[in-house]
Amino acid sequence: MKQHMIRYTLKPDRVVENERLSRAVFDALKRQRPAGLHYATFRLGDSASFMHVVSYDDHTPLDTLTSLPEFKAFTEGVKERCVDLPQRTDLTEIGSYGFFGG
Repeated sequence: MKQHMIRYTLKPDRVVENERLSRAVFDALKRQRPAGLHYATFRLGDSASFMHVVSYDDHTPLDTLTSLPEFKAFTEGVKERCVDLPQRTDLTEIGSYGFFGG
């Protein structure tokens, strides 16, 4: 299983746009229901920072999420929306309970 966290901070006037684009990704995922992909987006306490957590089962292609037109629309222009650009961190799960469907 591959797991990543992506974190970034937006310009305050771009938060609503970012949330709208994020919701479109989740709407697409709900329609397509790709197996083996686990994905969550969180707005952090300062209201302008966001964190995405993504997990792919070993048999799931890594582009299952990134190939979605809605995800491409989300990532288009992200540099212009951000104060702090997205930083990806690989995660190693030590344990979880009910988090990624497990």
